[in-house]
Amino acid sequence: MTQLASIIPAAGLGTRMRGGDKLTEQVDGVALLRRIALAASSVSARVIVALPDPAGARGAALDGLDVLRIPVPDAAEGMARSLVRAARAVPENARGILILPADMPEITAADLRHLAQHFAEGDGQRILRATTENGAPGHPVIFPSHFRAALTQLTGDAGARDILAAEAEAGCVDHVALPANRARVDLDTPEDWARWRAAQGAGRMDG
Repeated sequence: MTQLASIIPAAGLGTRMRGGDKLTEQVDGVALLRRIALAASSVSARVIVALPDPAGARGAALDGLDVLRIPVPDAAEGMARSLVRAARAVPENARGILILPADMPEITAADLRHLAQHFAEGDGQRILRATTENGAPGHPVIFPSHFRAALTQLTGDAGARDILAAEAEAGCVDHVALPANRARVDLDTPEDWARWRAAQGAGRMDG
C-alpha cells in the first residue's frame, strides 16, 4: 500500500456546540474522533492527531490506539496551527499526506481505502480530493509529500484552502467521488447532530 501519513486536525474549540464536544459524540457507539482515527489507521502507517490537550477528553477517546498525539496550545489562532504542528511530524518517507477532518461522521475506512488506492495508482505528484457523488469538492484530501513544507508554513483559519485553490487552477488536482454526500457532511452544532441522527434513524426504518 502507498506509504501515507494521516493528519487529523482535532484541536478546534468547537464553540458552536455550545458547551458540548462534537468530536466525542457517539457514532455507531464509538466517539467520532476515535472512529475517524480508526478509519485513518486502515490506510496510514502513521496517524497524527492534533489536539488542544492530549490529556483531555479527546485524548481519552484515542486511548489504546497507535496514533501520535500532537498538542496545539495555540489552536485559537486558527486551523493552520493544527496543520502546521501535525505536518512537522509527518515521516520523511511518507509518499502522501492524508488530511482528514475529525468532524465527518459518514466517512468510512472503505472510503479512505478507495482514495488511497487511487493515489497509489497515480504518479504521486498530484493532489487527490474527495467529492460528493455529484462532483462537489470536499474532504478528505491527499497531498503528495512535496507539499509537506508548504503545510508547515500555513497561517490563519483557512487551512490548506489556498494551496488547493492554486493547484486546482493549475489543473493539478484529481477528484474521486465518494457515495452520496459523505465528502461534505460535517456536524458543527447540536441542531446539526439532531437532524443527522433523525435522518439516520429514518434511513434505518426505511431500509
